[in-house]
Amino acid sequence: MQDFIKAEFKNISDNFTKLQSLSPQVEAVASLCVNTLKNGNKIMFCGNGGSAADAQHLAAELVGRYKINRPAMNALALTVDTSILTAIGNDYGYDTVFERQVEGLGKKGDVLIGLSTSGNSKNMLLAFDMAARKGIKTVAMTGNCGGKMKQRADYAINVPSEAANNIQEMHLAVGHLLCGVIEKEFNG
Repeated sequence: MQDFIKAEFKNISDNFTKLQSLSPQVEAVASLCVNTLKNGNKIMFCGNGGSAADAQHLAAELVGRYKINRPAMNALALTVDTSILTAIGNDYGYDTVFERQVEGLGKKGDVLIGLSTSGNSKNMLLAFDMAARKGIKTVAMTGNCGGKMKQRADYAINVPSEAANNIQEMHLAVGHLLCGVIEKEFNG
């Protein structure tokens, strides 16, 4: 058992070391987010399952605080309103739960960050398509291959793994790094 645990820790460590190669993409997305917020727009997050939890977590870091006590930032997770999710799912189908929210809540100049281990979830793809029609910049945070989201996104952060758990671990780390850069840019 201990050998298994050590091997898992080594895999996690190796994955995080490989993330350094994504520094240019992370910097570009951080700059996009900073400019979006400075222009009075918002950052929307979405994802399914564990990625939904990460979307909520990252929105909370920006609206609440990450490390610095500061004014709230304009961010939201499209995964949290059960009445909206269930009404849209019931009336239009689950594939449209994020698309409809982007249509109703998003405006030109906003950013949509989609977290997906596969990059192929239909509800995420439809949300990205709606964002493109509305002039909303999109960021795909996916696994190594990037799936279809990679091709539809304005920016892509494809973390170096194919394993869902490792992808989600790295998404949260990258998301925290984005929150840290955003706070630093607003608060010196």
